[in-house]
Amino acid sequence: MASFSFASAAPFLLLSILVTLFSPSNGGSIVVYWGQNGGEGTLASTCATGKYAIVNIAFLSVFGNGQTPQLNLAGHCNPSNSTNNCTSLSSDILSCQSQNIKVLLSIGGGVGSYGLSSIADAINVSNYLWNNFLGGKSSSRPLGSAVLDGIDFDIEKGSSQYYSILATSLRARSSWRSKVYLSAAPQCPFPDAHLGPALRLGLFDYVWVQFYNNPSCEYPSFPRNRWGNGNRFFVSWTRWTFGIPAFRIFLGLPASPAAASSGFIPNTTLINNVLPSLKAYPQYGGIMLWNKYYDDQSGYSSSIKNYV
Repeated sequence: MASFSFASAAPFLLLSILVTLFSPSNGGSIVVYWGQNGGEGTLASTCATGKYAIVNIAFLSVFGNGQTPQLNLAGHCNPSNSTNNCTSLSSDILSCQSQNIKVLLSIGGGVGSYGLSSIADAINVSNYLWNNFLGGKSSSRPLGSAVLDGIDFDIEKGSSQYYSILATSLRARSSWRSKVYLSAAPQCPFPDAHLGPALRLGLFDYVWVQFYNNPSCEYPSFPRNRWGNGNRFFVSWTRWTFGIPAFRIFLGLPASPAAASSGFIPNTTLINNVLPSLKAYPQYGGIMLWNKYYDDQSGYSSSIKNYV
């Protein structure tokens, strides 16, 4: 864990105080990851709850380095199984989109085999994503004919090289007719070890920072006071909101204590002690939750929805 210096954090604390005092409060929305537990219900039923504005389908866990890309949706479906493949999700995606809910494909994740070996490799992956999940054409689209709204970068391993190229290539395909949304899920230590260079380019519409499994910057279980050294969380949040050009920054949280090793914030603490400060930032976008299964178990999104 990195050591904490109050002197180095002082400018960020001052910015955070000024923003909190003089900025109006912004409303936000809830984003959720779906696809890594067969017990979390269907994608269509997830959207039908009315809780979520964006759903990330997780994960395309194998890509790059010359590998054949592979989708892993746990117990939901198997793209290589002719009787239980994932093309039936197309109708679910369309159902979500008919309710103005964006559906993105998340690439990467905590396990799997992925990475980019060169500029050409990054462009090849971009072409694959475009033709198989976005507005392009392919005879073997894993999720069927539905066109997803964009790509989420959840890069948690390997090198940071060439993700800037991948993001740039995908952004170049976006137009007023067919917007390609880009999102990222960096870890809260700033800058992110895997996506730092790509995030600096300002290509991402949404950035949901993972303030969990990272004790050095997540909200502490027993904070001393609002601005004391127990609240490194607010320093990190301010670094993210002022440190990268992004349309919206989201607070990424586990949906229950069981969803991560650390970082869970009880709903009353979130509502009373955290959200009032975060909502003062112009870039505040809302809350990202990992994941739908744990949210079902805890009811977390239902308890915070009216306050986000």
